[in-house]
Amino acid sequence: MNNKNEPRTSTLAETENFIAWKAEEPDGEVTYHVELNNVTLHFFEEEWAEFLELVGTLG
Repeated sequence: MNNKNEPRTSTLAETENFIAWKAEEPDGEVTYHVELNNVTLHFFEEEWAEFLELVGTLG
């Protein structure tokens, strides 16, 4: 059953050990999450954009 109060989630990228996903909240807020083994990082949209910029400079 689909609950309107639950966020809609989607996987952005996944490896054997890591996953990045986003959640679209019922109030319109979008949050991003990166699971690294037993640690999960949570980002709001502005923070996510900065995080992607940071990761882009690593390669």
